[in-house]
Amino acid sequence: MDREPSQIVRIAEHSITKKYRAELWTPFIAAIKRYELISPGDRIAVCVSGGKDSTLLAKMMQMLARYTEIPFEAVNLVMDPGYSEANRKKLEENAALLDLPLHIFETNVFSVANRQEKNPCYLCAKMRRGHLYSRARELGCNKIALGHHFNDVIETTVLAMFYGAQLQGMIPKVKSLNFAGMELIRPLYCVHEDDIVAWGRHCGLEFLRCACRFTEKNADEHEDSSKRKEVKALIRRLKETNPDVEKSIFNSIHSVCLDTFPGYKTGGEAHSFLENYDKE
Repeated sequence: MDREPSQIVRIAEHSITKKYRAELWTPFIAAIKRYELISPGDRIAVCVSGGKDSTLLAKMMQMLARYTEIPFEAVNLVMDPGYSEANRKKLEENAALLDLPLHIFETNVFSVANRQEKNPCYLCAKMRRGHLYSRARELGCNKIALGHHFNDVIETTVLAMFYGAQLQGMIPKVKSLNFAGMELIRPLYCVHEDDIVAWGRHCGLEFLRCACRFTEKNADEHEDSSKRKEVKALIRRLKETNPDVEKSIFNSIHSVCLDTFPGYKTGGEAHSFLENYDKE
């Protein structure tokens, strides 16, 4: 049965604070407090791509701005990198159903990135980030919020170790090196992807996936070669015998014991345990 937009808004908001409170709202608030992601007076550009993660983030940031005692503003910022007409329409329809006003601007990111034979996804992500920072600053924002969630965090950690030959995490917030005074925050840092999927299904919503034309043309090849997909499958298998494996990976990046590592980097500079070995 089709639902009226007002019904979907009520279902979406009620499910976030009631049905999925423990899975969505509680970890969302916990991350904001634990990592001090929002301060009084912030004007935050919530970057909405049309996917499930950023759409949920936009809704929860809207609700938080309504309920919180910390005064801040949330602006939903959409960069159209060259979406197909159908994808652009789907993004706008979902936003309307959820009562999410959008600031949309257009770029040629897809057309530029898709001409690259090597690493088009890396170039696309880099260009997107730059455009979002620039437009957010034009709108008077001091922060941008991205929809990276708990599973992105742990998968990035495993990917870096297995395929990047380094121990590297994804931190909850980071200051921009290229846009002075701007900061990136990740309010969904403690929210699990499965719970985001469950919320979307409960609301009867369909979201965009990657939506780029490179992926559309090479869907099977792109998916099969995805290292992130391999890591997702690996973690799922490990959970069969160790249900707490995701929590262990997440907690491990909060409890790094540098004294046990032969080498590490900080501020882009490499260090060795030998530097202080004879001083102990």
